[in-house]
Amino acid sequence: MRFGLFGGARTKRGAGPDDSHGYAGFIDYVIEAEKLGYDSVFLVEHHFTGQGQISASMTLLAYLAAKTRTIRLGTAVVVLPWHNPVLVAEQAATLDVLSGGRLELGVGKGYRAGEFAGFCVPMEEAGERFDEAIEVIRKAWTSPGRFSHHGKRWTYDDIVVEPEPLQRPHPPLWMAAGSPDSIRRAAREGYNLLLDQLGSVAITIDRVALFREECRRAGRAFDSSMVAAARALQMIRDESEREAAIATRRRVVGVIGDLARGGEAPRDAAEDDAPLLGTAAEIRARLERLRAGGIERVLLVDPNASIEGLRAFAHDVMPAFADTSAAAD
Repeated sequence: MRFGLFGGARTKRGAGPDDSHGYAGFIDYVIEAEKLGYDSVFLVEHHFTGQGQISASMTLLAYLAAKTRTIRLGTAVVVLPWHNPVLVAEQAATLDVLSGGRLELGVGKGYRAGEFAGFCVPMEEAGERFDEAIEVIRKAWTSPGRFSHHGKRWTYDDIVVEPEPLQRPHPPLWMAAGSPDSIRRAAREGYNLLLDQLGSVAITIDRVALFREECRRAGRAFDSSMVAAARALQMIRDESEREAAIATRRRVVGVIGDLARGGEAPRDAAEDDAPLLGTAAEIRARLERLRAGGIERVLLVDPNASIEGLRAFAHDVMPAFADTSAAAD
């Protein structure tokens, strides 16, 4: 199995860059993750929350590109309805060049009404805006020279996007999806699949199976590296820490539970098998279930962004899965 990171820095207004949950601490966290053998970091994009979430993911990834050498740099996701697609293509290609071809570009339609309201973009237009934006981005990266585009939202005449991305024909494209229709679309249209952290083990396995089957129907070769599942990480050393870990999980689910796809979030900890919560042995067992269901790539969401937690997982969990190669079908 392969393990990466999911989420990003959090800041507090007026706290400055040295806040323990701010950018400086998060940069150290990613640098340490690379040293420990984690293979990727995927950053969210959110706006206007008051929670200090990352708003400019590619800017932070560009800085991380200069501070790291091997870790893959992903967006999860750039919400295309809010952005000029040519600028996204230019910025992403620049990041790919600067990082030596390490960009993984996750894109999405967005789902938070408050963010659409803040940008004065009608939420009901998200789908059509996304479709046109990704068409422009693909055209920008694959056209042999200058191109034009005349669409409903965007018009460009005789332009060329520079630089070209280092990865050819372009960096891997990821789509965050949970509903059957969106999973099928991701498979048909050549996206890799990002799965959320709230889906149960059974739901997550079912989604991978659906993606695999739709790839087959579309004549697309499936590889386990094309799917990544986010999982909350809360490792405990003994039973004295379990209650606090469960309380943290309840708080997190309370904040994001209404954003869960594919059904309501679990109502209590006993029903909630999505997080990697427990001792190292319990976490290894849960990962074995995911691996048996075809999931070889896991993105860890640590609510504390703890370097100590990174080290503990790398020491006590990762070696048990180190000899597993990505399976192709």
